[in-house]
Amino acid sequence: MSNGLAWFVLFIAGLCEVGWAVGMKYTDGFSRLWPSIWTVIGMAASVVLLGWSLKTLPLGTAYAVWTGIGAVGTAILGIYLFDESREALRFVCIGLIVAGIVGLKMVTPDTP
Repeated sequence: MSNGLAWFVLFIAGLCEVGWAVGMKYTDGFSRLWPSIWTVIGMAASVVLLGWSLKTLPLGTAYAVWTGIGAVGTAILGIYLFDESREALRFVCIGLIVAGIVGLKMVTPDTP
C-alpha cells in the first residue's frame, strides 16, 4: 500500500471510530438492535482499516492519529448532537489534539 493510501485508510478508520463512539450513545447500553448493529459494524471497520494502514505506517503514529481523529470527531459531535459544553477552553483542547495529529503526520517519514 502506498503511503498516501495508508494515510487515507487511516483517516477513514478514524471516521469509523467517531461513528461507533457516537453510535454507542444511541444503543442505550446495546439494548436497541439497529443502533447496536451499526455500532458494532463501525467498530469492526475501524479496527480493520487501522490494521491495513499499519502495513505501511508506524504503529505509534498511526494509533495516535486514529485515536486523535476519534477524540476530536466525537467531541465535536458531542457538542453538536448532545449539547455538551461549548466552553472556549474545550475548543482550545480540541485544537491541541488537532495540532498533535498534524504534527505527527508532518514528522512521519514517507515509506516506499
